Amino acid sequence: MDDKLTIFIAVTAAAVVTQMLILAAIFGILWRLSSRMQELQARAMPLIDDSKKLATNVQTLLETARPKVDVILDNASAISTTARDQAQKIDATLTAFTDRARLQGIRVDEMLTRTLDQVEHTSEKVQNSVLSPVKHLNGVLQGIGVGLETLFQKSRQPRNGRQNDDMFI
Repeated sequence: MDDKLTIFIAVTAAAVVTQMLILAAIFGILWRLSSRMQELQARAMPLIDDSKKLATNVQTLLETARPKVDVILDNASAISTTARDQAQKIDATLTAFTDRARLQGIRVDEMLTRTLDQVEHTSEKVQNSVLSPVKHLNGVLQGIGVGLETLFQKSRQPRNGRQNDDMFI
């Protein structure tokens, strides 16, 4: 049993020494970490103080600007409402104007179509009632003119028996 007790004490002593070394390593790491944290804290404290001052300044600015921002938002809301109402009125007016213009365009088109139809109808009537008799009268007058010309040409024939050069075709 003596051997077992000696082995047990040796193992226990080794474990205690190992624990002591681990704790010493942890202590060293924590010591270095603590010194770094103090350095970081020394660097960060001015930044934190500045950020507190900045937060205070921003809060003061927001408190003073809040009423102005509320007025601006109210004005923007009123402007957008007015603009929407005006846009609706303009839309209604343009729609009415477009409808009236389209109806007037249709009326003008119908009037022009009727007028052109009447002009065409009148032109046909004039052609049938005036131009046709004028053509007939013109034909009769040409016939009379040719007859008179023929009658007077025979009496003017040259005595030498030659025909007139103007009659040559």
